[in-house]
Amino acid sequence: MLGMLDLAFARSQFPALAGDWVFLDNAGGSQTLIGVADRVRDYLLTSDVQLGASYAVSQLAGERVAEATRAIAAMIGAADEHEVVIGSSTTQLMANLARALRPQLRPGDEVVVTDCDHEANIGAWVRLAEHGVVVKTWRVDPESLELRLEDLDALMTERTRLVAFTHASNILGTINPVVDITRFVHERGALVCVDAVAYAPHRALDVRAWDVDFYAFSAYKVYGPHLAVLYGKRELLEGLATLNHAFIPDDDVPYKLQPGGVNYELTYSMLGVVEYLETLGRRSSTAPADDLHGRVAQAFAAGAEQEQALAGRLLAFLRDRRGVRIYGHERADKELRVPTVSFTVEGHDPAAVARHVDGASIGIRYGDFYARRLIAALGLGERNGVVRVSMVHYNTLEEIDALIARLAEVM
Repeated sequence: MLGMLDLAFARSQFPALAGDWVFLDNAGGSQTLIGVADRVRDYLLTSDVQLGASYAVSQLAGERVAEATRAIAAMIGAADEHEVVIGSSTTQLMANLARALRPQLRPGDEVVVTDCDHEANIGAWVRLAEHGVVVKTWRVDPESLELRLEDLDALMTERTRLVAFTHASNILGTINPVVDITRFVHERGALVCVDAVAYAPHRALDVRAWDVDFYAFSAYKVYGPHLAVLYGKRELLEGLATLNHAFIPDDDVPYKLQPGGVNYELTYSMLGVVEYLETLGRRSSTAPADDLHGRVAQAFAAGAEQEQALAGRLLAFLRDRRGVRIYGHERADKELRVPTVSFTVEGHDPAAVARHVDGASIGIRYGDFYARRLIAALGLGERNGVVRVSMVHYNTLEEIDALIARLAEVM
């Protein structure tokens, strides 16, 4: 049922792509949909009032925010909008979650983090050590650079309360088996908290099917505004301590976890992301699905084919160059990796490689990308980290060829 990605339509929805620059730093932040920007403008100019009043404009504003939250819930496969917590960033949402979960933890209880996550899903949990929580680290295998369940098994005990890990590494591009890990952790009586920031721009989400407890991603890396989304099972959210005013009841989710409320115009603008993905799914399938979640999944499936071709072109070039080390899977298998490709070049500072590419009006990046513990484990902490090229479905093979031509000058 899968057709070809409607690439011309996709690119037409991102005005920045018509400019002079090629954007291959998408893991740092994707380009923004015109439908998102239009909704921000529309909200601010026609319904910029406080929610909850009886007059018509306030009612309109409230329904716009609610509609967007319902659409996000449908997009990710949540049961309803009460399982969707919106905040300013994934880092902030993770910090809020850890703070709200803290009263349930006792000295000696254990939390497991990885050494390959973005710091957002590490630091928030590590800070619980100040309250007597024991923090353990699940390390990637030094040879495969993958997380192994046997290593996690050695860490977990009857006191383990939560395992925090990433769905896809923002350095390695490796996709971790969320369903298998979640089942493994649940069988041992603990919860999971998954960072999906590097995964959500590339694949459809289905939080209920995966049975994850908490799951977070950044909207501005999924073609939207500078917001982030945290999913939590409703019964778990209701059991968390309130971060809002003391009189907000425990079952008032997600509001009790959104002190000060959400950003109205940015939340409303998320409708532009959902609408785009749904339309792209229709245009990229010979038999569009019957529901929104299915059509979004079809959009991502078509996009994954495009991304595999893009990553394949770049990885083939890098494999053939002397002195280049690719971190993560060296082939563009969409089942194993997303198109975030990190590498180093022997004898070349990653910063110098990236700056050379700048000269061709192509944006890539170098550094540790807040996965500092992984960069240290790779022995790159004192070397400006890695060069990272991060593609998404709207990029083209011609853009990758232009990048390759520029890289060839310094390899």
